Amino acid sequence: MKRVLSRSFPIACLVVSGLGLSAIAQAPAPAPAAPATATATDAAPAGTATAPTGATRVAVINFQAAVFQTNEGKRNIGELQKKFDPKRAQLKAQSDEIDTLKKQLQASGDKLSDAERQNRTRSIDEKEKALQRDGEDASNDYEQEMQQAYQQVAEKVFAVVTSYASQNGFGVVLDQSAGSQQQLPTVLWANPGTDITKAVIDAYNVKSGIPAPPTEAPAPHAVAPGSHTPATPARPSGTTSH
Repeated sequence: MKRVLSRSFPIACLVVSGLGLSAIAQAPAPAPAAPATATATDAAPAGTATAPTGATRVAVINFQAAVFQTNEGKRNIGELQKKFDPKRAQLKAQSDEIDTLKKQLQASGDKLSDAERQNRTRSIDEKEKALQRDGEDASNDYEQEMQQAYQQVAEKVFAVVTSYASQNGFGVVLDQSAGSQQQLPTVLWANPGTDITKAVIDAYNVKSGIPAPPTEAPAPHAVAPGSHTPATPARPSGTTSH
């Protein structure tokens, strides 16, 4: 009855000159080359951006890891886990009680009358249904609050990604935490020198001013009460995918 946080959040982090992927798809085709006799003013009218020359620099980032490994992300997840600790303990107590009643019923053998056996069996069934309902409610509450906690930090981390990419001359940033099931770009291999995950985390921590939480804080993948189904946090606004 436990839910494990998904490690494949649907986040697209493609940044081209500060724009999302949709801007790439909708960009017009390059204009025909100007005649050799054309002047620089004729080739590039005032107010028209000049296309960059040379190869486009590409970076990769594990966006999900970046969100949860920031000091703010660690702090928020730790607080959320502590908030749900009482509910997790309650569900465990309910489960333990059911296990005990089942063992007692099995150990009774033929000592119980049919009516008593039916009563105990019915009581166990009712407790199991109650546990399932409580677990589902707790899991839904946890998932909703996890999504909110993730979204709050992801919005700000995405802003740092675009700023870092722009300042360091990257034309494209690919999210290697995105899986093919979300139909997002999947990075099969990348030179470690192109990974900006840690750099973004460090930049975010400096910008937020939030200190690192105590080392005993729960890890981002700590389990939620009530289910095995992965949670799926929402994508931060301003990102796009195909």
